[in-house]
Amino acid sequence: MPNRGSGNHIWLSEVAPKNSQFKWAREYLEAANGEANPELFRIALKLATGAGKTTVMAMLIAWQTINAYRRPGSKQFASGFRIVASGITIRDRLRVLLPNDSESYYLNRELVPDDMRLEIQKARIVIINYHAFQLREKIQLSAGGRRFLQGRGPDLPTRENESEMVRRVMGDLMGIKNIFVLNDEAHHCYREKQSSEDDFIDDHGNPNSGDDLKDAKERVKKANQFAPLWINGLEAVKRTMGVSTVFDLSATPFLLAGSGYREGTL
Repeated sequence: MPNRGSGNHIWLSEVAPKNSQFKWAREYLEAANGEANPELFRIALKLATGAGKTTVMAMLIAWQTINAYRRPGSKQFASGFRIVASGITIRDRLRVLLPNDSESYYLNRELVPDDMRLEIQKARIVIINYHAFQLREKIQLSAGGRRFLQGRGPDLPTRENESEMVRRVMGDLMGIKNIFVLNDEAHHCYREKQSSEDDFIDDHGNPNSGDDLKDAKERVKKANQFAPLWINGLEAVKRTMGVSTVFDLSATPFLLAGSGYREGTL
C-alpha cells in the first residue's frame, strides 16, 4: 500500500504530463482544484488506519529530495517540506520523518540505499500543528491595558499580519521556493460550504455522525471554525513563498456532515 500511494504521485508528476494517453488525469485534477482550491494544487490519498501513511510521507520526501539534489536546475522537485498535523500528539509522532531523528524511517525502514543517505540529510523539514496558522498577538495586553492605550482611537495593531505569520510558521524554510506540503488527517482541511439540514441526515433519516442532531450541529459548527484556518494558512504560504504541491493523506473518505460536502468528496 505505501508503494502504491507514493507511486501514484510519482506517476502523476513524471508520466501523465508527458504521455498523451494519460494527460487527462493531470488535467482533471487541475480542473477540480481550480474549482475547490484555486490557489493550491492538492492531491488526496486515502489510506486505511494502520496502512502506513507516515511511511508514504517518508517515501515522498525521499523521492523529492534525492531528485532535487541530483537535478538542481529542475523546478519539479523540492527539498523543503512543510508537514501539517491535525493535533499536537500527531505532530510529535511525525518526528520520524526528520532525517536526524533517532527513529528516522529512512534508516529504520531502509527506505533509502546507503549511498543516498547523505542526500536525504539535505532535506529541510518543518512539522507544525495547523493551529500555528492562527494570527498571534505580538504584544500581550490585559483588557484594561488595551482600553487605556487605545482610548477612542482605532484598534491597536498588536496582531501579526499574514507575512509575519508565514515567517514564524515557516522558520528554517524561509528563502526556499515551491515548498512541498504534506497534510496528515487532511479531511480537516477544507473551505466551508453552505450546508443544509439534509447534510446532517443519512438515507434512513438518522444523523450522519451517529450523534444527537443538536450535538452533531454543535460539533460541526466548531469544526467549521477551524477548518478554514488550515487551508487559509496554506494559501498564505503559497502567496508568500510558493507551494508546488499539497499532498493530502487521510483514512477518512468524506468530510464532516454539515460542512457542505457530501460523502466521497474529499
